[in-house]
Amino acid sequence: MYERKNTYIPRIAAVHDLCGYGKCSLGVAIPVLSAAGCDVCPLPTSLFSAHTLFRDFYFLDTTSMMESYLDAWEKEDVELDAIYSGFLGAAEQILAIKRLYSTFSCALRFVDPVMGDAGAMYPTYTQELCKATAELVPFADVLTPNLTEAHLLTGLPYEGDCISHEQASRTLDALLEMGAKTVILKGISQKDGSIKNYIGGREITTTVVSHTELPFRLHGTGDLFASSVLAALMSGHSLLDATQFASNFVYSAMLISKEQPNYQMRGVSFEPCLGQVAALLDQDAHEGACK
Repeated sequence: MYERKNTYIPRIAAVHDLCGYGKCSLGVAIPVLSAAGCDVCPLPTSLFSAHTLFRDFYFLDTTSMMESYLDAWEKEDVELDAIYSGFLGAAEQILAIKRLYSTFSCALRFVDPVMGDAGAMYPTYTQELCKATAELVPFADVLTPNLTEAHLLTGLPYEGDCISHEQASRTLDALLEMGAKTVILKGISQKDGSIKNYIGGREITTTVVSHTELPFRLHGTGDLFASSVLAALMSGHSLLDATQFASNFVYSAMLISKEQPNYQMRGVSFEPCLGQVAALLDQDAHEGACK
């Protein structure tokens, strides 16, 4: 999906929010992608004092600065190899992402439609913003929704996070019919204690990557999963290997997180695992890093 050439450092526009406390969004994307040898160019969609699981948080919508921000990039002849979008602060921000798509037409388009979880939208999201996010689906080279986000994008009923193979396939097909080139439908719980990620695309056979499900959830794991997939892709790995790597990486980070104080509010702690991401660039370890 992306061919890494020699010592070239790819540049990625990370269109996400910045959160002061709690591991998510740019606080995850920047270190993970940097560990994979990428130059991360943030375009903040909003500023938060803490993530939205906290009762009290400050939220600043950065829509008003985005046009001038991109104007400055264009004046400096910024070049991009990938455009990675996540949490948005307002429906109008879709215009900034589409502008990036137009300006950098050859860049990989990685869309993580961060809208909600457990059947509900995040507190700052609206139906208008979800509808705007759906406009990105036809542009996506890779789309990585959870089941709640798939429900918000397609209009299919939300049937919980433990669904059958047939239900998952139907949801995957609906997202592909909306125009996404490839989709990773992530975080599907199974009665056997596993968690599955479904990979499908216009030109690939649907594949399932499984992992043991831990008995707790953490804020920011979706961002960590998506960032890890992109890190592996930008290191030259296949989509299947990238998904397997991300699944293993998130699992390792969650185990470490559980040892931290106040871990359920603090979110996912991944820093001690970043060596695994750096190893993606080691050609001698190219296969082993994704097992």
